[in-house]
Amino acid sequence: MFQNYLKIAFRSLMKNKLYSGINVFGLALGMACSLLIGLWVKDELSYDRFLKDAESIHYVRVNFPYNGDTATNYVTPGPLQEAIAKDVPKVAAVTKINYGPELLIKPVGNQTTGEKAAKERGHYATADFFGVFDLPAIYGNPKAALAQTNQIVITRKVAEKYFPAGLALGKTLQLDNDKLYVVGAVIDDLPTNSTLQFDWLVNWKVQEQDWMKTWGNNSFYTYVRLKPNTTIAQAEAAMKGIYPRFAGKNFETGLPTLQPITDMHLYSDYKNGKSVGGRIEYVRIFSIVALFILLIACINFMNLATARSANRAKEVGVRKVVGALRSSLVGQFLSESILTSLLAVVLSLGLVWGVLPTFNEVFAKQLTLNLAEPALWLIILVLVLITGFLSGSYPALFLSSLQPIKILKGRLQFGAGPALFRRALVVFQFSLSIFLIVGMLAVGRQMNYLRTKNLGLDRENVVYIPLEGAIAQPEKVDVFRREVMRKPSIASATTTMSLPINIQSTSGDLKWPGKDPNLSTQVSVMAVGSDFTKTMNIKLLAGRDFRADSPADSARYIINESAAKLMSENTAPTDRSGMKNPVGKEVEFWMGKGQIVGLMKDFHLASLHEKINPLILVFNAANTSFLLVKTRPGQTQQAIADLEQLSKEFNPNYPFSYHFMDEEYEKMYRSEQQVSALVNYFGILAILISCLGLFALAAFTAEQRTKEIGVRKVLGASIGNIIGLLSTDFLKLVFIALVLASPLAWWAVSEWLGTFAYQTKLAWWIFALAGVLAITIAFLTVSYQSIKAAMVNPVKSLRSE
Repeated sequence: MFQNYLKIAFRSLMKNKLYSGINVFGLALGMACSLLIGLWVKDELSYDRFLKDAESIHYVRVNFPYNGDTATNYVTPGPLQEAIAKDVPKVAAVTKINYGPELLIKPVGNQTTGEKAAKERGHYATADFFGVFDLPAIYGNPKAALAQTNQIVITRKVAEKYFPAGLALGKTLQLDNDKLYVVGAVIDDLPTNSTLQFDWLVNWKVQEQDWMKTWGNNSFYTYVRLKPNTTIAQAEAAMKGIYPRFAGKNFETGLPTLQPITDMHLYSDYKNGKSVGGRIEYVRIFSIVALFILLIACINFMNLATARSANRAKEVGVRKVVGALRSSLVGQFLSESILTSLLAVVLSLGLVWGVLPTFNEVFAKQLTLNLAEPALWLIILVLVLITGFLSGSYPALFLSSLQPIKILKGRLQFGAGPALFRRALVVFQFSLSIFLIVGMLAVGRQMNYLRTKNLGLDRENVVYIPLEGAIAQPEKVDVFRREVMRKPSIASATTTMSLPINIQSTSGDLKWPGKDPNLSTQVSVMAVGSDFTKTMNIKLLAGRDFRADSPADSARYIINESAAKLMSENTAPTDRSGMKNPVGKEVEFWMGKGQIVGLMKDFHLASLHEKINPLILVFNAANTSFLLVKTRPGQTQQAIADLEQLSKEFNPNYPFSYHFMDEEYEKMYRSEQQVSALVNYFGILAILISCLGLFALAAFTAEQRTKEIGVRKVLGASIGNIIGLLSTDFLKLVFIALVLASPLAWWAVSEWLGTFAYQTKLAWWIFALAGVLAITIAFLTVSYQSIKAAMVNPVKSLRSE
């Protein structure tokens, strides 16, 4: 019986090649989109789950009261790791790492593969790193190696890059042009779905400085592994007293909180001390988009099958007369839809295979379509069955319910039900398409806003180079900067601890006259050299910049408007008037007591997802990591050549590298750019699939009304009248879809925009433009069939009358 179903289904598909082709191609596009998004979602959900006992590994954040709210730091002070190890018995192991620097690695000795030197990214980590992260070792003992200050742990990639296979252990590597380490262990490369990415690890102690031992400086990442059968709540309760006991009076309000490492990638946003989302929102959005596109493709099938039911009515009648049961008819029609779905899934696999390399390049992924994976075939089977049943259920149930007597007597009346159902499907289909069009326009507008917003500093024509090797030495930093400044192509130059568009370090040890002793504060902090505000074109509202020839500036500070506001609003009434004009006032901070010498206008310290934080600049050119260079207009290439020449002169053992500030700014919004691209690509495909269905439906409608059109033309109807007749019904449905989709689209886009502290307004014209686009696309799709029908000679249409 099933074989007969397949034969009849295949003959039916071949008999109606146009409609079958549209169904198969439309379903294939929908399935391909769903599979691509499914692969992307699977990869997003898999982050850090490769780790052994991943459920017991947690990332440490710190909550603290701030302006009546609870703020959450994702970086922690250096002493927190030691305090947890000493005071929390619920923790099996704890480690801290610094922000992964990219340093030059150079093999020492004769047995190398020929690779001379290259920059590799790594971490300085405390000895218990491998107690927290049980990463597989290829050679050596990673835990023992990291406990030594003269050894280095490297990944397989680095080992194979510099040494013959299997011979890296015991060899010597020179790190950062001046430190020698023996390779004590080689571990496997970390997969791409790891939040931790590094090529080497060295013991924390070799780079530890006094400022890293203070509770007021939050600059490091802390991880713990909990003991078996320990819950997060139990561990957090045990950590509750750490800050009061170890950090002292000024920081006693700090409260460590734990986040499962498997949540780090997806749940990075915190509000009022609680995780409120992050990248998981994009996973949800695109899971819904995948469902939308698949539904749109299924609706095409249902619409065409229902519309063409009259052509198969006699077939149903004859089958029922000769004894066919309703269940067998349902089986027959479902087998047709499943066969269509099966053909579509084969085509969709080909489409995914062809598109995947480009998809990976655009979205920075390494997704693969592994046909040997049983889970993939299970997904394909489920997709075929769900799509087949979803697409074929209504036509199968509807056609199998027809009464044979009425069919064969020619009295078959379908009534308004099927037509109303088809219209509802078209409305639903275009509602989804309009929803995606609004998303395309709104996301694109926000991305343009991010690119063009005035950040309060000038990121154009700003080049930066990392201070490393010889030019990173304290006595050489300012000498190198002064030589750079001598070049005619350079307008200004300064040094900074971090990039000013992504300041990560915070501190809680700011004090000022009249401050409430119970008030906890967290301010962003950055060490800079002279001419910082000049180089970044940051407006000074009062006071001055740091001066290279003023040693006294090492105990002075520059603050932003938000820091001034924080101090003035949280000062005892007797001192408040003085702090409203902070320049010249004395505060206590990193460098001890010192005057505020400058008040600068607020600029964005991080992405526009976050509000501008109070910021304090300290003058410490020697403790900086980057040289920021403002080039003269039109002389950027010459400036880069000048920088390269000076870099080779001052730092001959290090390869010259440079980056543009605006490129780094773009990288901050990589997730949003990917969202924009996904919405654009899949929105266009959703519209295309909708138009395929509308095209086929219009063709069928024109075919059914051939004689009516012929009569109208004989009675004097123009081509324009015929086009209007056939187009109006469809355009009404698209307009209804616009009305229904707009409120849902407004809500969804508003929610997404709400993740940005600074956002563009959701203008009414976005919905108007989306409607105009949808109606125009629908009209162009339908008008082709309308014009084709209107151009037919009425003599041919009425010949049989």
